[in-house]
Amino acid sequence: MDGRRPQGSAPAPQAAWRRAGLPSKAPHAALAWNPEFLREGFAVEDTLRPDRLVYGVRPGDEGASAVAQLDEVYATAIESGIPRLVMDFATAELVKVSANAFLATKISFINELSILCDQVDGDIQGVARAMGLDRRIGPKFLHAGPGYGGSCFPKDTRAAAHFVKDLGGSFEIVEAVMRVNQRQIEYSLEKISLACNGDLEDKKVAMLGLSFKPETDDVREGPALELIRRLLQGGAHVRAYDPRAMEQASREIPELVCCTDAYDACAGADVLVIVTEWNEFRALDLERVKKMLIHPRLVDLRNIYDPESARGKGLEYWGIGRR
Repeated sequence: MDGRRPQGSAPAPQAAWRRAGLPSKAPHAALAWNPEFLREGFAVEDTLRPDRLVYGVRPGDEGASAVAQLDEVYATAIESGIPRLVMDFATAELVKVSANAFLATKISFINELSILCDQVDGDIQGVARAMGLDRRIGPKFLHAGPGYGGSCFPKDTRAAAHFVKDLGGSFEIVEAVMRVNQRQIEYSLEKISLACNGDLEDKKVAMLGLSFKPETDDVREGPALELIRRLLQGGAHVRAYDPRAMEQASREIPELVCCTDAYDACAGADVLVIVTEWNEFRALDLERVKKMLIHPRLVDLRNIYDPESARGKGLEYWGIGRR
């Protein structure tokens, strides 16, 4: 073989394009940064009906080519009126990180307020509803709880803070958001400990919800696993149930006892703790729950039950920022 291409044969790249049924000549390739804004559990919906399209491109002909090619990809979305924003690479990158950092900020803000509500005997849900009716604020991400988790918010808040730090500054709001999120774990643990009369040793804790949010099996950096680790360190025993995430949680914490359903988790427990707001946990038979618990105690870290209704069923109730 002398390294020369046999006469009449197509160059390898062109041949590959032809075999794929594409034009004989590959189109000009242009580099673009097209950040996604997909929510876990809703990726298909968010792909087909995004809130906005962001193109990060270079100036000049290459950028124009990239925009044209992306417009072909998103033709249906654009025709339906989805906003399309064209910008440089750095700005597109900042859009992605900033959006998640801002949503994490809303979560930590309402969690800060939930502690204040507990201190002054207020109701965080009333505060959140009134705030959410302000069109400048909106109701999304104003739900007090044990803190955010998952694959995006922790990563993007850290990325934003570290990026600014590398530039010699500090992203003070985002750094505070991360501190508040960690403190919310501690605050949730205090609620559980209070329900156990201040002593976790040998207490049996029934935990409902292991994923960081409903409709996913993702347990990454979620509050449930951190709470379980802290409970086990305190000498407690944890029986847990989640519709999807038990296998993943068991890999992270092998000593975790996984149950067949919510009522199985409650059997013989000293306290029931709700960590993830799966719909099936919103419709528990609280009278049955009371009978299965050794002590009728409910720590509702997602505020999915009305305190008076729960107490009316004979349960002692602890929420986040609720009377």
